[in-house]
Amino acid sequence: MIHHVNDTEPIHNILDVLETDGAVIIDSLIPKSTTLQISTELRPYLDACSDGLTDFSGESTKRVGALMARSPGCRDLALKPLINELCSKFLEDFTDGYQLNFTQAIEISPSETIQPLHRDRGVWGGYLNRKIETQFSTIWAMTDFTQTNGATRLVPGSHKWDKDRKPSEQEITFAEMSAGSVLLYGGSILHGGGSNITDSDKRLAVLIHYTLSWLRQEENQYLSCPPEIAAELPVELRDLMGYSLVNPILGFFSPYDKKGVELVSPKHIFE
Repeated sequence: MIHHVNDTEPIHNILDVLETDGAVIIDSLIPKSTTLQISTELRPYLDACSDGLTDFSGESTKRVGALMARSPGCRDLALKPLINELCSKFLEDFTDGYQLNFTQAIEISPSETIQPLHRDRGVWGGYLNRKIETQFSTIWAMTDFTQTNGATRLVPGSHKWDKDRKPSEQEITFAEMSAGSVLLYGGSILHGGGSNITDSDKRLAVLIHYTLSWLRQEENQYLSCPPEIAAELPVELRDLMGYSLVNPILGFFSPYDKKGVELVSPKHIFE
């Protein structure tokens, strides 16, 4: 089973559950009014989006990225103080800072089948060097998550397994939660989208993942949310997206004029 806590739970208790199980749910962290706002902001993009083409992307599933450019409500989720405090402590042994890695809205519709179980850290080369945790991930429920409408499947404890171990059906559980709740998990736990066997119930989630400051981001934030949009965002969000220097030169750039002549020394893009 997946443990459920509320937002008054001490930080160290939540981190203990993450260390033991690899995942935890914080119930009702945002109000239903916020889930409705975000759902409304995302609806035009979801309606314009085609379904996936494989069993991994989901043939009855829509996926929309670039959420920092498209949804003010999602920007607030990315900056949620409790989430960022947990992220900072969860990753602090592996990095001097962290950054936004990936944003996506996922809507699972009826007739969708299960997504293959996987570890998110696979984008950086599989399950190598698991002494270093690569990310801190959140799945925000914009609608209720149920076992029948596509709630995320997880294998608690699998973040400590040998990479070749396969789970039994009895070891797989479902992240059932109410709208406004959030699932937290690390990059090493086996998980995947569930099947939707309902007649008409669509499951909508917002995924916001964070990673180490020195890893390449899965979603290119500078193209998904280019400087002309990022310039209007809070500096805290820009820094989180990577429009900042780390430690203290990682991420510098050198501006040029139209003739290719360097104008100034390397600097932060918004200095």
